[in-house]
Amino acid sequence: MLDTFSQSIWLVPCYALIGAVLAIPWSPGIIRQTGPRPSGYINLLMTLIAFVHSLLALLAVWQQPIQNLSFNWLHAANLSISYEIQLSVVNIGALLVITGLNFAAQVYAVGYLEMDWGWARFYSLMALFEAGMCALALCNSLFFSYVILEILTLGTYLLIGFWFNQSLVVTGARDAFLTKRIGDLILLMAVVALLPLAGTWNFDELAKWAATAKIDPTVANLLCLALLAGPLAKCAQFPLHLWLDEAMEGPMPATIIRNSIVVSTGAWLLVKLQPLFELSPLARTVMITIGSVTAIGAGLIAIAQIDVKRSISYSASAYMGLAFVAVGTGQGQTALTLLFTYAIGIAILVMSIGSIVLNNISQDLSQYGGLWSRRPVTGLSYLIGAATLVALPPFGGFWVLYKMVNNLSHISPLLVFVVLLVNALTAFSTTREFCMIFGGKPKQMTVRSPEGLWAVVLPTTITAGFALHIPILLWKWNLLPDWGTINLAVAGLVVGSTLVGCLASASIYLNDKINKPVVLKPKALQDFFAYDLYTAKLYKNTIVLVVGFVSQVVAWFDRFIIDGAVNFVGLVTVFSGQSLKYNVTGQTQFYFLTIVLGIGFLVTVIGWPILSNLSFP
Repeated sequence: MLDTFSQSIWLVPCYALIGAVLAIPWSPGIIRQTGPRPSGYINLLMTLIAFVHSLLALLAVWQQPIQNLSFNWLHAANLSISYEIQLSVVNIGALLVITGLNFAAQVYAVGYLEMDWGWARFYSLMALFEAGMCALALCNSLFFSYVILEILTLGTYLLIGFWFNQSLVVTGARDAFLTKRIGDLILLMAVVALLPLAGTWNFDELAKWAATAKIDPTVANLLCLALLAGPLAKCAQFPLHLWLDEAMEGPMPATIIRNSIVVSTGAWLLVKLQPLFELSPLARTVMITIGSVTAIGAGLIAIAQIDVKRSISYSASAYMGLAFVAVGTGQGQTALTLLFTYAIGIAILVMSIGSIVLNNISQDLSQYGGLWSRRPVTGLSYLIGAATLVALPPFGGFWVLYKMVNNLSHISPLLVFVVLLVNALTAFSTTREFCMIFGGKPKQMTVRSPEGLWAVVLPTTITAGFALHIPILLWKWNLLPDWGTINLAVAGLVVGSTLVGCLASASIYLNDKINKPVVLKPKALQDFFAYDLYTAKLYKNTIVLVVGFVSQVVAWFDRFIIDGAVNFVGLVTVFSGQSLKYNVTGQTQFYFLTIVLGIGFLVTVIGWPILSNLSFP
């Protein structure tokens, strides 16, 4: 009976779409008597059904060989495009993470958007997110993966711009959409170019082709670099990283999904395409370099932020950078495990911070303090989320980062240093946020700050409880090393980097003798990190300046040359018409004379080159 659920797993993305369609009557206000809440409850029910279906399908495929389903979508001439689905423990496990976190975020939205009348629109967009991510998790085709990523780009734009009457929201939504479109456009070029070379878009067949392919190194480099561009934008990697920070202007329930899962879709595609990147050492080097630079840079930027949302968003970019390093060094399984633990950890952090911002109406860390005695449940959940994110045993993040560092120790000591530094910076950043919010004495903004509504607190605590069980799940999945094979030196380095970050941060932000906010010497160094390494100004003074200059030149050429020529022809036509009207005398012989003179003029003009070459004796 369970096989029925696995064979019909394609219904899981459809459940969310059904919920979105059923929410339509509440979206334009057709049904006013009940208020907008039923639209949210309908989508909650459909997400729960999708979660249960995925769970039963996982039981059906557990310890079973990978299965493939194919649905013919287009067949014309020599082109055949099929939507292909892969049934495996990894794919269906991803469905459980997506639907589970989406269900938690939707319950969270019940409390967070309690007074908002845009429930139907919000829950429909969340359903679009869910459907796209579930379809991507199941998809075994590069072509349809690209199509789904485009749908997620649209969903990101619409959800960031949910409160479209605010200027910062509109700017954030626009920038996120345009930034992702840059990567999507280059990725589309690679998708189209790959088919004639490999003859397929199926990931499994692409892996077989890549194992024996003999193509020109230049072609391989260009192809793999283009394939890298799409995930680079999706994962908010340098230089296309600024959109994730601006995206924090959207509703916090949407941020839970975007920062935990949606931002990971690019890394998921990288893991699928890992066999192809073996064709280009240059592309792997670029991937590792971009991941390392983004991870370190975003980690440094995070600890210089006063806005707590911005701090969390840069931590997300840092961990996506580590995923790039893992894929670039051939650690696909480690990258997937990292995405799993990261998604749970960052979701808890966003939920915890969101409930605090909701009650205190401030994102400024300097205005917080002393909330531990008032909000212990939220504080404890935050600590669990932070511990899951960094390398602190026995939490899930420790095992992933230990495995990654242990593998890198045989490849590159420099990359070992990168991972340890990023882990220390993340530990410093999360501890800093905890100390500034929950530590110290209460301030004016935190004197009255009780625990939030049950709909906000309950999904946070349940997700935190699930995070405590991640090591058990990793053990069940045979992803933990044997105790006898653990490299104590590597484990000590990983844990030591976490302790250094935590203790350094706590000694600064729990010490009343140090003035807050902390000001680095020189101040220019702090501003350098606080203003995102001046990346926005760099864009403004380079790319934006060049594009603006070219646009002005094109506008001038269009106005004075193109429009001038058209206007000149128009003026000549008007002048000629006005002149000819005086020749309308009504006399036939005058018309005949005009025609003869005109023909004679044309003959003279056309035949003048011939006449000029004639020689007379």
